[in-house]
Amino acid sequence: MPSSQSTVRPPNSNLGQPGWTSADLAHDPHADSAKPAKVRAMFAAIARSYDLNNRLHSIWQDQAWRRHAVRRADVRAGDHVLDVACGTGDLTLAFARTAAARIVGLDFTAEMLDVARNKTARHMAAEGRVEYLQGDAQDLPFEDASFDVVSIAFGIRNVQDPGRAVREFRRVLRPGGRLMVLEFAEPTLAPVRWFNMFYCRRVMPITATLISGDRTGAYKYLPRSVETFMSPEDLKGLLVSAEFVEPRDWQLSLGICRCYRASAAG
Repeated sequence: MPSSQSTVRPPNSNLGQPGWTSADLAHDPHADSAKPAKVRAMFAAIARSYDLNNRLHSIWQDQAWRRHAVRRADVRAGDHVLDVACGTGDLTLAFARTAAARIVGLDFTAEMLDVARNKTARHMAAEGRVEYLQGDAQDLPFEDASFDVVSIAFGIRNVQDPGRAVREFRRVLRPGGRLMVLEFAEPTLAPVRWFNMFYCRRVMPITATLISGDRTGAYKYLPRSVETFMSPEDLKGLLVSAEFVEPRDWQLSLGICRCYRASAAG
């Protein structure tokens, strides 16, 4: 049953939690065998300040990117939507403003879901269409062909095996269902690329860490995880290998973010 109740948790001091060190990030963080534990600890640590950092460091563009994804998803009356790696629920709630009959937000980190549930209770207490579950994108707790839309925003690069996750997305989608992916990318225009690189490597890690009080290295990992992730063409190729069809993408904010859409083969 959908629930807006929040679990009360003590403040997270990050002490004793696995974190990202400079040595870890000198290599490819996606190849780190401890990546799932580090990702979970990282998001647990920054959950309470996550929305504020997202707004400030995207210059309030992150919500526009999510609205774009929802428009491209072509949600129809009665559709069932699964938002994977839902975090604090921003994209989940954007889907709740459509005619979808059921919206499920799933995330790996309990602390992020606490924020999402509280936010949903404040904004959509009487809706009853939104529910949140803790789970793994690589092993979704749903029957085959359960959803008309599956989305994942800024989360595909955080799973241990993106290919396995994409195959799970395909499994739970009905024939003709739509997969929407939002992810950061390297801008193609050189001046934008240089500015974005400087901002993400030098400015954002300092200011975001100050705001969050994080000790897990989250805001050093995040730009490094973008730099070392697969290219847009490789990501679309991954979708095709999982039996998605008609993959395409749109560059948002001069290519800093990309929105991908693919359909489940009938």
